[in-house]
Amino acid sequence: MVDLLAQRAGGRLRPERGLHARAATVQLAGRRALLAVPTTYMNDSGAAAAPLLRRGGGAPLLVVHDELDLPAGRIKVKVGGGNAGHNGLRSIDRALRTRDYTRVRIGIGKPPGRLDGADYVLSRPGARDREALAVARGEAADAVETVLADGVDAAMQRFNGAPAG
Repeated sequence: MVDLLAQRAGGRLRPERGLHARAATVQLAGRRALLAVPTTYMNDSGAAAAPLLRRGGGAPLLVVHDELDLPAGRIKVKVGGGNAGHNGLRSIDRALRTRDYTRVRIGIGKPPGRLDGADYVLSRPGARDREALAVARGEAADAVETVLADGVDAAMQRFNGAPAG
């Protein structure tokens, strides 16, 4: 999804020394934005978050992440809150000593049966979920642009009401 945002802005994510991320500074929705994808393991995303915030010059943080508690393909925008067992968010919370940042949550659905959540997240989605996630990728990029252009409240009104698609 972040690569899609960079592409929309005419940029390309590249490895950035000292950031633990592939990153690009682009213009999105008329604003300068530092886009990044950590190159750490997901469970250590916080190692990239702090240097990215410093590079961003104090700009607000917006994290896009997968969410087991939402149906596959559903997008929701949220400010703050807990990590719901998401180890990447837990790492960011610890590194930044705050939970007060905006999130764009991309639903991946609950694991079927007794499948462990970690195993489910690392497995390949079924055909129906892959289709829903492909649509969600574009909608999540739209949500990020809406946050930048119109603010978090407008993004929550637009994306939190109806299922993606």
